[in-house]
Amino acid sequence: MTVRDLLTALPDVPTLRDRCRALAALEAVMDPVYGHFSYAPAWSDREQVALMDNGSGDDYAIVFSDAGAYARGFAHESVMSPYADEDEAPWPGLVDAVPEAFRPYVTEPAFCDDLGAGPVPRATVVFWREAGDTAWHTGPVEMPTDRARGFADGADFLFDVLAAGTPEAYRDFAADYYERPVDLDAVRHVFALRPLSGAVALALNPAAVAERALEAARTTGYPVAS
Repeated sequence: MTVRDLLTALPDVPTLRDRCRALAALEAVMDPVYGHFSYAPAWSDREQVALMDNGSGDDYAIVFSDAGAYARGFAHESVMSPYADEDEAPWPGLVDAVPEAFRPYVTEPAFCDDLGAGPVPRATVVFWREAGDTAWHTGPVEMPTDRARGFADGADFLFDVLAAGTPEAYRDFAADYYERPVDLDAVRHVFALRPLSGAVALALNPAAVAERALEAARTTGYPVAS
């Protein structure tokens, strides 16, 4: 799966935002310190951001605003990484067609690395959807045909759980990542955006301290039972 396959699998912006919130709340309970997914409901006074960091050099960010949604992902072993090219530049076409409303995110310091030529977008995948659009878009990128130096853009594993968008997909991911069974009913509760209770938190993570887990989930903007 490359970015073009990914875009046909993603839902509209509000549904995607809800998925991101659910994943962040789940991870806040599963591991409040090193969780795979997170969500900042007040990234700025006008923006929210969903984040993924696998701790191995791969990450993504999706910024939600009144303008729509802008996403960038970075697979560190991808042939499309700026580090894979001696010019240390974005892959041709990757950010060229980003709409004006999202251009500031291309050079956002949080999404760039300061390389020899100055700040360079840390990205191998970029896509967006403006408010009012009926589809997601990406730039005129030619995917590499020589895979000997590495795989393509990394969209397949960066966004697989998000694109699947099901409790079962998260359950399978978490069971593998945390190496223990994960309660599917508790995951379904969170995917339905129902208020998180101490009982659901403990069903997800029996080793959690309920109040701490609820507070961690609350920081993502997810509803927590009173």
